[in-house]
Amino acid sequence: MSSAVIESKIKLVDQVTEKFENSLSCVVVDYRGLTVEEVTELRKKLREEGIEFKVIKNNISRRAANQAGFEGLSDLFTGPNAIAFSENDAVAPARILHDFAKDHEELELKGGFIEKNIASIEQIKEVAALPNRDGMLSMLLSVLQAPIRNFAYAVKAISEKDGEEVEENDAE
Repeated sequence: MSSAVIESKIKLVDQVTEKFENSLSCVVVDYRGLTVEEVTELRKKLREEGIEFKVIKNNISRRAANQAGFEGLSDLFTGPNAIAFSENDAVAPARILHDFAKDHEELELKGGFIEKNIASIEQIKEVAALPNRDGMLSMLLSVLQAPIRNFAYAVKAISEKDGEEVEENDAE
């Protein structure tokens, strides 16, 4: 192999290593059996959420995962694979790929990592059931507002009760 080819492969491994290191989560899938239209549809859904979906040679993926400290991913890199990298949302790749796999049985989730922890297929499916970041923030806000809302209802009920007592006293 020429030194130029080796040099380009080293650069590619470094680029993929950087993707692993900078991502909050990554999901590895086997896309065999999907049509071009289905893969295009999947890529569009992932792109809308800011997720990068790449087909990378298994050798390159293995080396990059090992360099990034994800040795446990090496076993996943057999056969045709694609990797979804997300730098912004740890839940989105799992959710989108899991939902897509429900409608397209050919897409097989293989594993990945979530917030630097190796995740099995079962863990990815559990994470996929979680709401997205906006949904979680909405739930948190609702929980934080509940005590204030309940206090406001109590004050209103007391003031209405006091108002009825004042009206009854005026009637006498």
